[in-house]
Amino acid sequence: MGRPTIADIARRAGVSKGAVSFALNGRPGVSEATRARILRVADEMNWRPHSAARALGGARADAVGLVIARPARTIGVEPFFSQLLSGLQAVLSAHSVALHLMVVEDTAAEIEVYRNWASEHRVDGFIVVDLQVRDPRPEVLEELALPAVVLGGPGRGGGPLRIWADDREAMLSIVDYLAAIGHRRIAHLAGLPHFQHTQRRIRALRDASRRLGLEEAVSVPTDFSDAEGAAATRTLLSRPRRPTAIVYDSDVMAVAGLGVAGEMGVAVPGELSIVSFDDSVLARIVHPPLTALSRDTFALGEQVARSLLAVVDQTGPARDLQMPTPRLTVRESTSPPAAGSSVRATVAPTVDSGSEPV
Repeated sequence: MGRPTIADIARRAGVSKGAVSFALNGRPGVSEATRARILRVADEMNWRPHSAARALGGARADAVGLVIARPARTIGVEPFFSQLLSGLQAVLSAHSVALHLMVVEDTAAEIEVYRNWASEHRVDGFIVVDLQVRDPRPEVLEELALPAVVLGGPGRGGGPLRIWADDREAMLSIVDYLAAIGHRRIAHLAGLPHFQHTQRRIRALRDASRRLGLEEAVSVPTDFSDAEGAAATRTLLSRPRRPTAIVYDSDVMAVAGLGVAGEMGVAVPGELSIVSFDDSVLARIVHPPLTALSRDTFALGEQVARSLLAVVDQTGPARDLQMPTPRLTVRESTSPPAAGSSVRATVAPTVDSGSEPV
């Protein structure tokens, strides 16, 4: 049987379609007994209002949209996104608001979904992640005139509300710590190079390298996958003068890198220190457990959801919100470098980001 209609309800209840419409929309025109009978029949038939009809009547969709333009294989194993989604759902479900999630291949496809969902009144607002260099999405969202919250920033005034943490300060805390315990050659396995947060981390490493006089600081962009994390680690550890510390932009890559170090006979932390930019159960259950930047990603998801609902309801100030900077949690994957590996070179520091500046 297909989706029940008002005509189906009218036939079963023995009333006119107009009476059903009055009853379902809470309008006068039918007796309370008839209204109760119609509502009972509608419930028995599992009837729900059609989203398009609700939209035409100015009703809320009671849903928000999240479209992620990343390789699908990386999303499924990424603890950051699972914790973020859990936090979003905790708040949205408490308000009987659904989360429409779609993973697409690129930004053009993401924008097309925005336009389709907006025209079909599928959602009341959007959550946007992974801000890019010269990102076209904020302008599109303003054009669509739907509420939105962007995870990432800070903004430069105007546009959707942004919620962000200081990626630069977080990266500086890692580099300062590694330099303080004697590391002079630091590598960074970064994320996708067109993401703003990737660029901020690359720039932070470059600036810290100059300030601290490091021998080498190299950033290698990846797609966040364990495969690329492992491959890039293998390349770095095969160099004649390999890094003594590697910073990974995700714990999935960090765990993969730890496995490669073991495969190649490189002791962690004796010969190589490993730091993850994300902290999850993965970072804590491996041996040795990983030094990592810790933050409450579940709480971040809750805050994003609360902020979007406030924007949708127009119940709160639409201003950007800075979350606490992730804090460095030191575990057994980092230590001073082995004797003889921390000698400074007399050449100028090198930084290779492989990507464009913001």
